[in-house]
Amino acid sequence: MIVDEFTGRILSGRRYSEGLHQAIEAKESVHVEKDTQTLATITLQNYFRLYKKLAGMTGTAETESAEFFDIYKLDVTVIPTNMDCIRDDMNDLIYKTRREKYNAVIDEIVVMRSNRRPTLVGTTSVEVSETISRLLKRKSIPHEVLNAKQHAREAHIVENAGLPGAVTIATNMAGRGTDIKLGPGVAEAGGLHIVGTERHESRRIDRQLRGRAGRQGDPGSSKFYLSLEDDLMRLFGSDRIASVMQRLGIKEGEAIEHTMITNSVERAQKKVEENNYAIRKRLLEYDNVMNQQREVIYTKRRQALMGERLKDEIFEMVDKAVDSMVDKYYEDGNIDGLTDEVQRTFLVRMKITPEEFQKLGEKGVKDLVIKEAREFYDKKEERYGADLMGQIERFAMLNIIDEKWKEHLREMDDLKEGINFRAYGQKDPLLEYKTDGFKLFVEMLNTLSTGVINFIFKFTQQSPEEARNVRTPAQTNQSRLRTYHQSSEGMGYIGGSSEQEGQDGGGSHQPVKVGEKIGRNDPCFCGSGKKYRNCHGRSSKEAVK
Repeated sequence: MIVDEFTGRILSGRRYSEGLHQAIEAKESVHVEKDTQTLATITLQNYFRLYKKLAGMTGTAETESAEFFDIYKLDVTVIPTNMDCIRDDMNDLIYKTRREKYNAVIDEIVVMRSNRRPTLVGTTSVEVSETISRLLKRKSIPHEVLNAKQHAREAHIVENAGLPGAVTIATNMAGRGTDIKLGPGVAEAGGLHIVGTERHESRRIDRQLRGRAGRQGDPGSSKFYLSLEDDLMRLFGSDRIASVMQRLGIKEGEAIEHTMITNSVERAQKKVEENNYAIRKRLLEYDNVMNQQREVIYTKRRQALMGERLKDEIFEMVDKAVDSMVDKYYEDGNIDGLTDEVQRTFLVRMKITPEEFQKLGEKGVKDLVIKEAREFYDKKEERYGADLMGQIERFAMLNIIDEKWKEHLREMDDLKEGINFRAYGQKDPLLEYKTDGFKLFVEMLNTLSTGVINFIFKFTQQSPEEARNVRTPAQTNQSRLRTYHQSSEGMGYIGGSSEQEGQDGGGSHQPVKVGEKIGRNDPCFCGSGKKYRNCHGRSSKEAVK
């Protein structure tokens, strides 16, 4: 199971692709499941765009207002809180090492417990939450840990998180969308205290953590503890802050606290957010290519599901297939090649002389093939009935669309994986992806049409009388291959049975018993006294003649 490293929740149903999940399963000595294949794919942005109307409500959308407008054309409006927020958001404290930071967090928790104030410790990963838990156990401080292992107790843990002196360690999943009710005497002591063990890449997540305290006018406070070894600090500005700490002569265990430092961290977060947004936007541009193809395919699929008959669509496919066939053979005058392919595709045996071929012209030949194919289809419909043909059309369309679309998704994934290398050739990868993706899509539509035509035109169903007359391998003690009837009269399966087999009532074959051979000079078996050659032997010769 994949566990979200930030929230600690198990992502049920999700698996890594391209063999990565199987590699992890093999490494962990668990049962290796077979590789999965993508049947459908869509980005969240294009998924939301499927709705006619879009709206939402969240406490942390303000920092992402530019992205909401760029992607969805939605404005973000800030609604004032019901009661004024009196939470005290303190400046960040920055330490040199993680060890110093964690020790300071433990000391802060001890102070809060002595003041009978509840503390909610927010972590960026499950690993850090368990590290803080181990440190608290060494100090014999009772606490609750809320992560994937205790997700069933989430409501109970959050319910008690506001009691006097309670300590709750949680990933950023803790209590979102709920008010942590303060216990008796907590409001007078200062309310819920939030301790952040690290700044997240996104300001939204930090605001969500801070927002656990100070709700509905309750008192509260929040403070973040950082170190120069944190991922965010290492990426942005840790060298500059380290030199400042060295000049100031900061000793081990001491921290820097200044508004300038807090603002510097927020600027670093903005840079990461901008970079992540650029990645999401680029991903969306690639998915927009797939989205156009997706709309075409799902329109066809919806039509197959909801439409009463698909006969007109089948005939359109036939017309396009005939156009392609005639274009392929007409210019070279290859009549045999054309008639062979028509017979293979539509099971129509078309007879046309070279004179007729030239006289009809390219368009006339196309019209003739289309006419023959449609007549064969209509005869087939008369034989099986409109209801059955409608079911066959729907089944063929749905089955082949799903199969071809599944293969196309894999090809598009392979294309996208290596498309960025074309930038070395001074080409725009996105433009190259659009061009090559369109070619693959056109090829997929052609193979889709071919598959549907082959399925429908070559489908056959035996009548009860035919089924009774065809012997099974068990009955004949001999395997027989069923082949398609290669004629325009019909497509019934034939089992290789002879007329004699059809007349003997379907009984099993009897072995032929060969008696002793009679010589030509021996007495005839009829008792006439004549030699065999002059009696019944003579009649056998005449029959042969």
